[in-house]
Amino acid sequence: MELAVREAVAGDAHDVRDVHLTSIEGLAGQAYTDEQIRAWAHDRDPEQYPIDSEKTVFLVAEHDEEIVGFGWMKPNADDYFRADIDGEITAIYVHPTVARNGIGTRIYDELEARAVRAGITSLGLWASLNAVPFYQAQGYARVTDHVHEYHGKTLTLVEMKNRSVR
Repeated sequence: MELAVREAVAGDAHDVRDVHLTSIEGLAGQAYTDEQIRAWAHDRDPEQYPIDSEKTVFLVAEHDEEIVGFGWMKPNADDYFRADIDGEITAIYVHPTVARNGIGTRIYDELEARAVRAGITSLGLWASLNAVPFYQAQGYARVTDHVHEYHGKTLTLVEMKNRSVR
């Protein structure tokens, strides 16, 4: 599969939102109930994605000039982590029609490479239950579980930490 990973631009926001919602709806069913998925995949404002933020690295993956995945990283982790980490992987989502073809890994690898170039030595994240195996394959270990609320429904998310950035 020919794939390009590039920095997102403001014009990508609607496509990013579409991949985000479709990914949740298409891939989370093995870990969450239909009610939880509906709450999590509620309509999102495309302008809320931090594509132009100086505090994030926001990437998209394209196949045949269509956005099929995205991810973003914060070089400075927020304070909601229990683990001692420098940066955070905030999200990686892939369209379900092309899932399990290495797209998430390509996005992750590029985010990690940028973290290394920025001097980040440890990364953390909060993973959905269905994404835990993906992050374990990237070298992450479980730290603890968190309960997060989306529109009145609670979901368990797993805090994870990378042993060390490659």
